[in-house]
Amino acid sequence: MEAYRTQNRFLNSEIHQVTKIWRKVAEKERALLMKCAYLQAKNCQMESKYLAGLRRLQEAMGGEASECSELLRQLIQEALQWEAGDSSADSVVLSPVSEYDEYGFLTVPNYEVEDLKLLAKIQALEVHSHHLLAHEAVERPLRERWAALGELAPSAELKQLLRAGVPHEHRPHIWRWLVRFRVQHLQAPGRYQELLSRSQACKHPAARQIELDLNRTFPNNKHFTCPTSSFPDKLRRVLLAFSWQNPTIGYCQGLNRLAAIALLVLDEEESAFWCLVAIVEVIMPADYYSKTLLASQVDQRVLQDLLSEKLPRLMAHLGQHRVDLSFITFNWFLVVFADSLISNILFQVWDAFLYEGTKVVFRYALAIFKYNEEAILRLQDGLEIYQYLRFFTKTICNSQKLMNIAFNDMNPFPMKQLWQLRTAHRERLEAELHELEQFKAEYLETRTCQGPAVPESCTSEDEGDLEA
Repeated sequence: MEAYRTQNRFLNSEIHQVTKIWRKVAEKERALLMKCAYLQAKNCQMESKYLAGLRRLQEAMGGEASECSELLRQLIQEALQWEAGDSSADSVVLSPVSEYDEYGFLTVPNYEVEDLKLLAKIQALEVHSHHLLAHEAVERPLRERWAALGELAPSAELKQLLRAGVPHEHRPHIWRWLVRFRVQHLQAPGRYQELLSRSQACKHPAARQIELDLNRTFPNNKHFTCPTSSFPDKLRRVLLAFSWQNPTIGYCQGLNRLAAIALLVLDEEESAFWCLVAIVEVIMPADYYSKTLLASQVDQRVLQDLLSEKLPRLMAHLGQHRVDLSFITFNWFLVVFADSLISNILFQVWDAFLYEGTKVVFRYALAIFKYNEEAILRLQDGLEIYQYLRFFTKTICNSQKLMNIAFNDMNPFPMKQLWQLRTAHRERLEAELHELEQFKAEYLETRTCQGPAVPESCTSEDEGDLEA
């Protein structure tokens, strides 16, 4: 017995020593991975600066024909031909920027204009750099919080987690819960299949427009451009089913992108269909996707008021150059930034949007302008501002910074104020539309009374044909 006790003490001591060594090795490995991630992030930043430098040189030299300009052209061509490798399966991604992200979007969009290609490459490197630097500090603790959350229920904790963004592996489950939470009063067993059967039995008037828009859906996403992909067929069925679900809308341009985003995350047709129903019939105000787009127009006026309150310098600058922001922002609201933001930021916006509603869209719209405020203020020409606004959302790479601006810097942001502004602008817009309808009616009545008179000096087309 004494011998066994001695042996046991020895073995325990050995196990203790081995455990200490294992812990030290694990800590050292983690430190090395962090150092490697930091170095790779710095490398991305250096490459980004190199490409930005090439772009500035290109702008400065213009079309000058010289040996230097030829060398510059070759360097730019080499930079744009760079092929990114596939991502490693390691939990800490220590690899070059992959060609496609986890949702199938091109990491470096294939723009036709060389300048935009350079910008896209710079942006991809910066996004990768931010991701590597934020992994240990932000993403790992966030994943641990999501894993410890347990059963989902509305709470302040859930709201904060959704604002910070749902990890890729948890997102399908979280979105399904959010959609069910929104449409539980509308859902009925077999409803989606019933609508599909109806769409197959009878062709909806919106079917032609749906077919046209299928080919325009996310041209930079492999799931919608690959000939063998099942996503276009799924999207077609979801949109046709919705056209019968809501005959007052049927189909509106933009619904294809909302449904496509839902499909990329949820994959299942029925879940994507109910996500589309949740957005159009529950989250967004009535008339948002109607023929008049009344509520959408109202929100553009509300946004102008909020921008004047939160960013007065910027609005004064835009007013001075007669820039109408609704040309840019109308689509943001209609498709919830689906065409505007890079994918990792886009899905983070949707995480909060599906829980909190349209207030999130206003917060992020304001944050986007705040994020780029200084760059816009430096522009001193209306045309130059419009050109910048066409692509400036794609230059936003730091999701953490944008999120902090949206949910901290834009405070206070009471829902009561939003509803008051919407009510006031809706009344004004309805009055304007009513007045316009009266003008139209008066004009038509006047034309009817006058009759189809033709001046004597003019001949009709038929008379001309007869003379000929």
